[in-house]
Amino acid sequence: MRAVYLGAGLAVAALLAWQGSVLLLGPRVQTVGVAPRDLVRSVVATGRVEAPHRVDVGAQIVGTVLRVPVDEGQTVKAGQPLVELDDGELRAAAREADVAVAQARARLRQLQEVQRPVAVQGLRQAQATLDNARATQRRQEELFAQGYVGQAALDDARKSVELADAQLGAARKQLESAQPGGSDVAIAAAALAQAQANAEMAQARLRYATVSAPVDGVLISRDVERGDVVQPGKTLMVLSPAGETQLVVQFDEKNLGLLALGQKALASADAFADQRFAAELTYINPGVDVQRGSVEVKLRVPTPPAYLRQDMTVSVDVEVARRAHALAVPVDLLHDAETAKPWVLKVDAGHARRQPVRLGLRGTGLVEVLDGLKPGDQLVPASAGVSEGGRLRAAGGTP
Repeated sequence: MRAVYLGAGLAVAALLAWQGSVLLLGPRVQTVGVAPRDLVRSVVATGRVEAPHRVDVGAQIVGTVLRVPVDEGQTVKAGQPLVELDDGELRAAAREADVAVAQARARLRQLQEVQRPVAVQGLRQAQATLDNARATQRRQEELFAQGYVGQAALDDARKSVELADAQLGAARKQLESAQPGGSDVAIAAAALAQAQANAEMAQARLRYATVSAPVDGVLISRDVERGDVVQPGKTLMVLSPAGETQLVVQFDEKNLGLLALGQKALASADAFADQRFAAELTYINPGVDVQRGSVEVKLRVPTPPAYLRQDMTVSVDVEVARRAHALAVPVDLLHDAETAKPWVLKVDAGHARRQPVRLGLRGTGLVEVLDGLKPGDQLVPASAGVSEGGRLRAAGGTP
């Protein structure tokens, strides 16, 4: 019986010792270690197959169709005119813009070849007038001292000097404005640049009057006739370019800033989900679908698998960024991740301390940490139930 009491006493003592260690050192927590890893960010969307792919052709300006020199089913070359709009007003605007450029250039040339030499001559003349006025003033002062002229004559001579001096200052300012870097030259140069920009814009709009084939191919649809008034965004023709299969995908517009031409992707047809094939982003529509809040993206498939069919549904995973050996942590370790001041709980001398971090690339389940952590740091997951400043014993691990 005594042995039983003794054993119970030892058990109670051990329990009290364990509880004491927990109170003093904190609970044992499975922490997550920070380590470098390859981080990839991708965006996913669904779309369809176009084989051969099609290009919707439309006008970029409002205009009346003057001529449609191609027919449905016709093979066309890149740059070949497909639709010609009435460009009378656009040509007149382009000529007017060219005239404005010529006038602005003539004004700048006038400053350099006429106004500047005239200003130089005017400065010399003003200097000579001032010198002459000062000489006259000196003579009048001598005559006044000898009593040959009165105060009025002396005052007139002084006023002549003041007037000549003011004229010299004005002539000097006029020359400065006509010199390179002067105000008149700067204004004339700015006017010339503005006129040239307007001329380029007018020429661009004039080019829009001819809708040309963007690539070689076959016209598979035509919905425009002579006399029609066309609007930007309306499809006039559908062109099927010869060449590789492409994918047409609708991405959420919030991902538009992440997409770029040339990005690599992996795609799979829904009917063959376990078979993936390579693709490359080749086109981003400049407009956004207002109804769906999406942007149309096209991807080239260099080596299409044999099972792909026209209008087959596909899923596309586009790699938009990659970091090799990036210092990254799991998303669920972050606090206030969507704010300007994210932070994590880091093990510091047996305590859970708040550690501000600066975030970078976001991948699938991981976020790059640009500042605030170093390899080997141990982080406390939210599920551990440890509050900021609390004691703990870290049982280190890796994400």
